[in-house]
Amino acid sequence: MGRRYIPALGYDWLTRFYDPLVRRTIHESGFQRRLVEQSGISPKHRVLDLGCGTASLALLIRQMHPQTLVVGLDGDPRVLHIAKGKTQRIGADLALHCAMAFQLPYANGSFDRVLSSLLFHHLGAEEKRKTLSEVWRVLRPGGELHFADWGKAEDWRMRTAFLLVQFLDGFKSTPENVRGALPKLLSQAGFVNVRETERLRTIFGNLALVRARKAPANF
Repeated sequence: MGRRYIPALGYDWLTRFYDPLVRRTIHESGFQRRLVEQSGISPKHRVLDLGCGTASLALLIRQMHPQTLVVGLDGDPRVLHIAKGKTQRIGADLALHCAMAFQLPYANGSFDRVLSSLLFHHLGAEEKRKTLSEVWRVLRPGGELHFADWGKAEDWRMRTAFLLVQFLDGFKSTPENVRGALPKLLSQAGFVNVRETERLRTIFGNLALVRARKAPANF
């Protein structure tokens, strides 16, 4: 691929601590539930959890919408091993694929919804653009992207708090997050109705929930 894969907490040895850390510090289940609720998923939808990590979001989607087809994708085989263990323990019917977000192995218009939790700050500027282009491609006309990720640092406290995330995940991949530039990148990728729906203050900085739509074919 020509790039070093950055694990969820920056280092492979920290991966096993990811679930308890986000659960106890930023209340992952709470903001992920809000993300699922705002996405308007229906039973006939095909849903992709992009950068699924340990599958927490994908499993929540299955729990809230048991008749919906859910696919999880991540580029880290180690974290997918954890995800598969979780799905097997609870007997969840969940497809998990290993691939990079900017090279999606799916046909055009494969999904009605793409959801993502804390993925984009791992990607460099060009990888963000390629990923958004790929998401736009695999969404059907009228489909929607909903994601949660670190947003604009609105004051010095939030900017200081975000330094730990940058230390772990990299300073080169996070400037667009600090500037609040992700909505602009979405518009440049062709999405419409781009909107930040919520901004949450956490001990690691501002967490933004964002929604965007691929225009219908007759738009």
